[in-house]
Amino acid sequence: MTPILVFDIETVPDVAGLRRAHSLPASLDDAAVLEWALQQRRVQTGSDFLQLHFQKVVAIGCARRDGAGFKIASVGTVDDDEPELIRRFYDLIDKLTPQLVSWNGGGFDLPVLNYRAMIHGITAAKFWDWGDDDREFKWNSYLGRYHTRHLDLMDVLAMYQPRANAGLDAMARLCGFPGKLGMDGAEVHAAVQAGRLDDVRRYCETDVMNTYLLYLRFRLLRGELAAGEYAKEVSLAREKIDATGAPHWREFAAAWDANAAAQS
Repeated sequence: MTPILVFDIETVPDVAGLRRAHSLPASLDDAAVLEWALQQRRVQTGSDFLQLHFQKVVAIGCARRDGAGFKIASVGTVDDDEPELIRRFYDLIDKLTPQLVSWNGGGFDLPVLNYRAMIHGITAAKFWDWGDDDREFKWNSYLGRYHTRHLDLMDVLAMYQPRANAGLDAMARLCGFPGKLGMDGAEVHAAVQAGRLDDVRRYCETDVMNTYLLYLRFRLLRGELAAGEYAKEVSLAREKIDATGAPHWREFAAAWDANAAAQS
């Protein structure tokens, strides 16, 4: 079977990059640099969400389903820097040539990863193959919005209409899955500053699991999985996270059971 790789990233503002890009004086401390940048964004856009190339990657979560079974984990270790995390992610694509699956990966995760990979001088040959090296990629590459080698579930379900987009948390809960647990994206920066990177990595993994479960439901929607096959795939994923005994997966399982009961 073609390996399936569901992924999600977590980011924080790249303060050092903001300083370099805007030639800000060394007399400004990091907090002042960030506040200046956020004020500029609020004036320009009404939001203080920084541009994607100023988003520093601090965690990448992946769920892998292939002939060997199912596995979900964060890429690398808590001590890996941003270049190493990104390098490891693109190395997975080079090694597996997987079916990539995301929720808003085309609008956020992949552009961030591409910008940051370029900043750090990282090679991502398979991801950027648009048919020059592999003819199969000419009509189905990771780069085409309407290609399926990368499936952005949010974009596809919205029929490529941004006004129809739905959030991961709401869709997961509506389908009887846990939804977001522990924190949300707006809290990641504060958590990293407080030294809670392990918590951020665990939060990222639960987002990946929600996305994977929605992907299975999407395969059922398409008729790619029969009802019995869908149930087996969901059971396999549940068995794997239950077997870890990790606190965040126990919390996830409890929320899953509660939401599934509320839906029935």
